[in-house]
Formats: sequence, structure tokens, C-alpha cells
Amino acid sequence: MGALTDSRKRLSADHHLLPSFPPPSPSPPPPSKRPKLAPLPSLLPTSTIPPSPPPSHFAAATSSAPGPSSSTAASAPLPHRRRLPPPPPLRRPIHGPQRVIRAFRLGPARPHAASRLPPPPRPLGLEQYVELVNSVSHPAPPTPASTTDVAREAETAPVEVVAVEEDGDERKGEEAQQGEEEEVVRGSVLVRRVPVYRELYEASSRKRDARLRTLEFEVRLAEEGRLGLERLAEVLPRVMPKKEEVPEPFTPLTDGDEDSVRHALHGRNRCERLAVHEASNIVITRQILQCLNDKQWLNDEVINLYLDLLKERELREPNKFLKCHFFNTFFYKRLITGGYNYKAVKKWTTKKKLGYSLIECDKIFVPIHKEVHWCLAVINIRDKKFQYLDSLGSMDMKVLRVLARYIVDEVKDKSGQQMDALSWKQEGVKNLPLQENAWDCGMFMLKYVDFYSRDMDLTFGQKHMRYFRRRTAKEILNLRAE
Repeated sequence: MGALTDSRKRLSADHHLLPSFPPPSPSPPPPSKRPKLAPLPSLLPTSTIPPSPPPSHFAAATSSAPGPSSSTAASAPLPHRRRLPPPPPLRRPIHGPQRVIRAFRLGPARPHAASRLPPPPRPLGLEQYVELVNSVSHPAPPTPASTTDVAREAETAPVEVVAVEEDGDERKGEEAQQGEEEEVVRGSVLVRRVPVYRELYEASSRKRDARLRTLEFEVRLAEEGRLGLERLAEVLPRVMPKKEEVPEPFTPLTDGDEDSVRHALHGRNRCERLAVHEASNIVITRQILQCLNDKQWLNDEVINLYLDLLKERELREPNKFLKCHFFNTFFYKRLITGGYNYKAVKKWTTKKKLGYSLIECDKIFVPIHKEVHWCLAVINIRDKKFQYLDSLGSMDMKVLRVLARYIVDEVKDKSGQQMDALSWKQEGVKNLPLQENAWDCGMFMLKYVDFYSRDMDLTFGQKHMRYFRRRTAKEILNLRAE
């Protein structure tokens, strides 16, 4: 009974699922050993499918069994048996999941584009097969034209890049080993192991990041600014003339120096002490310093103090300036008192007093005062000659002969040596800057000394005298020559 009940339940379910089954019979059929599943005659075409005869053992069993006749039982249909549904009209191939990714716009646009692929090649005949074997075993030597054609075809041939997703564990293992995006260049195709969606996601996230946008703007702004400065550096020399470097003797005064010089030269208290030089015991008052105003003659105090400052400058920077000795304005007057009098100035140049001998110097400067005019005489020991500099362009050979006699007596007295200075050359300086008025002779003389002590050419003129007056006043106020 249990087997019959189970069959009855399955049959009722099949009746509801397939409306083509006939309704169940009111009385259950007797038990039988026939197969429960058989093709449904009403669904199969009668012309194509012939009725299958029952198996031999089944026929023998039915013939020996008691009951109705075998002929009537075999020919009668069995509507109460379960039957299979008809087969589908088309068979679908079963394949594994595979995704085709188009990279660089190569390959088919849609999955059904594979139907448009060219048909498979036809099988080779005997002659084609023989030719193929001969070409492989005995290849023809490549020609330059053929190699170039092949290379051109390889460059222009379309390439389809297909990436098949790997298993998750293997993918993670490779990423852990590589750690970075791996790019392989094959011909003209760039194959990426990183999926396209990841690149697009990262690009979109960078665009949405406000900090990155700000940083990109700053970088672009800095780049444009740098390019602008480079263009400006190229244009400026053509628009503006190049500013030449000012030599040290012509360094302009600052605003503070200009104010201090103006106050010192134009103050009301003429007896005010502006500078005191303790080494030479020279005191500079406003009345003495006012000789540096325009159209004024220089006095002895200003000239002697400035020469002492030049000597201190040399001692302060011996590598920058020549080793010189600067006589004051009273030396030559004392030397020619009563004709030639070496004894009158013999004690002026002791080594204990100076710290050096005159013969060790490169140049010796001697101011010459002629009543109302200042000149300069130079004993050039380095070049072995005597020079005379007069801003009015005159020449005095008597002064040079007196100085030649003096240096011979000086060397003999201090070192006991005999110097043949009388054979040295005596000359006037060529291309000497000359004064163009009646009051700048003293300023010209000081600048002769300044430039020669620097071992520089005399590259100044009358136009610089006003600047030199204010610069000398500043150096005296600061007690420091520059």
C-alpha cells in the first residue's frame, strides 16, 4: 500500500504540473514490473518515432502471468504512467564562465561579435602540406624589403588583449609578491595586470579629492610663475640696460651718510669737535672740516689725517693694498729748509718709530705744497722710478732730484747700503686726470694717493670731485678710510 500511495502522490503532482497528462483513473492499477517512465505518445510525432517493442523478458513475463490476454495488454495505452517532457529544439553548449575585456578599443565590441569572425581555414591539401614542410625545413633568406614589410605589418596588425580573471587566492598572492602595478610592453601594446575598473576608480577619486585639486592648482601656478620669470629674465636685458658693478672707490653714500656729512659741513657751531685722531693727535672741528665744501681749498689737518687713515687701512688689510709710506705735508718743507737738509728729517723714519724701513715699501708718497697749490711726488721703489703728479699738468724736476738724493741718504743711514737711485727714471705721469677749476688741487692729490695705494689706474676726473669731497668727509668723521 505504501508504494501505491507514493505513486499516487507523484502522479497527482505530475498531473498538476503537466496539463497534457490525462486525469487519474478512479481505481488504482494492479501492481506491475513495467517501467514507470515511458514516452508520451501524444507528444511524439507518429510518423518519425516508431513504437518500440517491449523487451523479450518483459513479454515472457506477461505471457506466463495470469490475467487478461497479452495481446490486449500490450496494445492498450497506459495513460496513468509518468512520461518525460520533450527534448529542447536546440542544444546549448555548456561552458565555464569567462569574461572578455576589451583593452585599448581592440577586439569585438559585443559578445555576439564573435559570429562576425572570419571562417576557420580550410584543411591543407597534399601540395600545400609539402610546401609548408619545405618552407619550415629550408627557410628563404630574409631580404631588407621583406623584413621591413613584416615589421610594418606587425606594427599595423590589430592586437586584441584579453584578460581572464584568476582565482581570488592566486590574485592576492600575486599582488602580495609584486606589490605594485606591473606593466609589460609587447610590441606596441601595453598589457596591464591591474583591472580597468580600478584605474577608472582611482582616476575618479583623484578628481573628487579637494586636496589633490588644490595641490594641482598650486603646482600649475608655480610652474606658470617659473616660466614667467624665465621669460622675464630673457626680456629684461633687452628692455633695461645691464647695470655695471660700481668700483669700490666710487661706492655711493647711503642716506644716513649723506645726512651726517650735511650736518657736519653746515652746522652752526664752528668750534664743535667732530673727530679726534689720537694716534696723530689731530683734532677736527667743524671749521676745519668745512674745507671739504665745494669751492674750498683743503687745509693741512684734513690732508694729514686722511693720509694717516690710508696707512691704517693698509695695516688693516695688507693683502688688498700695497705697502706704502705716507709723509705728511710738513716733510718736504723741512727737507728743503736752507737748501737740502737731510739731518732735519733724519729721525722721522726710524724703524723703532715706524716699525719698518722705507726700503721695504713699494711706494713712498710725498705731498708738495707750492704756496697755493698742492702736488704729489712718488718714490716708486718697486718700479725704480720717481714720478711727479700735478693736477695742472706741470712738471718739477727739482723735486724729483731732491727726493732721489734723500732716498740714497736714507738707505745708507738706516742700513749702511749704497743705492744707485740717481740712475732711476724721473717722469711725469701720462694721461693724468687734471682739474678744471682753481680749488680742487688738494682733492686731486688725495685721490692720486688713494688710487696708487690700491695699485689702480687713475680713472677719475673733475666730475667726481664733489662726490670725493663728501666721501672724504664721511671717512674722517668715521676715522676709517674705505
